[in-house]
Amino acid sequence: MGLPRELRLKQPEDFARLRAQGQTYRNRVLLLNVMPNGLTYNRYGLITPKKLGNAVIRNRVRRLLRESLRYQHPHLKPGHDLAILAFAGAVKTPLASPLADLLRQAELFA
Repeated sequence: MGLPRELRLKQPEDFARLRAQGQTYRNRVLLLNVMPNGLTYNRYGLITPKKLGNAVIRNRVRRLLRESLRYQHPHLKPGHDLAILAFAGAVKTPLASPLADLLRQAELFA
């Protein structure tokens, strides 16, 4: 099923705010921007640039990221906005482990 729509970041200004003011964590396949949001729940935004490939590939990467986040979501501290940017290596790499590593670096696990 993936993440519920109410947990997704959608507005361009939210992404811009995260990029400008949030903390950044990176590994070879993903980049994570994190910032407190003042809410009682987390919101997630996924960025898959055209460098990844065609629409089919980008949508597949988004689905895999959403599924990984769905499993991690109950274990994360609430009240943060997260934007996740996928790099070219994300196409051929299982994404659950790199995502968990970034969330651990950001100290988001409760």
